[in-house]
Amino acid sequence: MISGDSASTAIIVRDPNIDSKGKAPIEPASPPAAAPKVQLAAISGKNNVRGCRRCIALLDFLLRLCAIGASLAATITMGTTEETLPFSGEFFQYHASYEDLPALTFFVIGNAVTAGYLVLSLPFSLVTVIWPQVLGLKLLLLVLDTVMLALVTSSAASAASIVYLAHNGDPKANWVSICMQFHGFCQRINGAVVASFVASVVLIVLVVMSGLVLRKH
Repeated sequence: MISGDSASTAIIVRDPNIDSKGKAPIEPASPPAAAPKVQLAAISGKNNVRGCRRCIALLDFLLRLCAIGASLAATITMGTTEETLPFSGEFFQYHASYEDLPALTFFVIGNAVTAGYLVLSLPFSLVTVIWPQVLGLKLLLLVLDTVMLALVTSSAASAASIVYLAHNGDPKANWVSICMQFHGFCQRINGAVVASFVASVVLIVLVVMSGLVLRKH
């Protein structure tokens, strides 16, 4: 303001940052920084992969329980199979047992070994459920599962050949069918062979699953 003797002249300098009403305009807030979508997508993908691995490992554990039940059923059924015909005399006995045939004895041993291995493999399978990223343990289980698959399949195949001969015989070799007399014996060995093949199928699934998991890495 400039003052004089006769008049006063006021010069007002207006601040460009203040509007006509005397209020400073509100500056628009700056938009928030864009979220790193790529990083979030990568983290989400890793979580999905980890969850998929855990689900596969859990399925592996459950299938091992099924294989244990099937192989144990085959072992117990065949190992307790014997029958003596009621018309056997004091000096002549018509008796059938798995111990009379080496193929059936091998069947019992093969399925018992497989069942024992599967029981011992349960803690290792449980570790892969908790820590699905442990690939070395999965590779070990894959190798041992393959060995057990070969053992249980060969034992089941050898027993299946005996079951076939027991039902049909072999006329060319003059081997007669024994299932006409030993009904209970044949029924039990039939069930044991079926249970053993079920265990074989489960082991095949386990081997394929482990192979696919390791192939992705």
